[in-house]
Amino acid sequence: MTYCLGIKLKEGLVAISDTRLTSGTETSTAQKYKVFKNKEQGLFIMTSGLRSVRDKVVTYFSEILEEKFDSLDKLYQVVNLFGEQIKRVSSEDKESLTRSGLNFNIHVIVGGQLKNDKEHKLFQLYPEGNWMEIGNDGYPFTIIGNSGYGKPLLRRTLKYDSSIRFALKTGFLSFDSTRVSANDVGYPIDVIIYKHDSNHIQVNRYEHTDLQNISTLWGQLLVEAVGEVPDEWMNRFLHE
Repeated sequence: MTYCLGIKLKEGLVAISDTRLTSGTETSTAQKYKVFKNKEQGLFIMTSGLRSVRDKVVTYFSEILEEKFDSLDKLYQVVNLFGEQIKRVSSEDKESLTRSGLNFNIHVIVGGQLKNDKEHKLFQLYPEGNWMEIGNDGYPFTIIGNSGYGKPLLRRTLKYDSSIRFALKTGFLSFDSTRVSANDVGYPIDVIIYKHDSNHIQVNRYEHTDLQNISTLWGQLLVEAVGEVPDEWMNRFLHE
């Protein structure tokens, strides 16, 4: 499984991806994001799903984007291009995968800002090749992969006006909630920061030892917070 998180803020984009790959009882590490840049514009992608499908789609997409990048000026054009490659691989491999008992599975997050985008953009693509844009209203994030454990924290705390620092902190705690609940999500994690109206994409990798103290502190604070929640409402059922 995978944990990839994309957040759209007034200040820019924040993204986090884990690196764990699980095959049966074996685990390995692989980068699940890719950055594309030229002198004027940049974008990143993150993927989850069946690895053979992901690798093939990303290879096709990278080859075509290299030829067309300079002629594209809005991020949705890139997203359409990626969707076309998903459909291409689906037509090539879906039938044989189905016969083998495997699902054609790929989900993608694309973030960036091209020359004629009025602001930075964030999109999610689905296995059918269609997509949706993450807007400025409602919940300003999307998760692909193992989304159930980390989503509640983000929904309760994260807003479009949140700072990049707050979003990165909350995003890590969301990943940590997923990591402790799912064996197929784990360190190291890759973090991407793309500030508003900037062509500079920052990438950094964190190991478990880098953030272990934060994870431990978060666990302690959760226990304390639960202890402070009023419990008088239990009295009619629990008699001491």
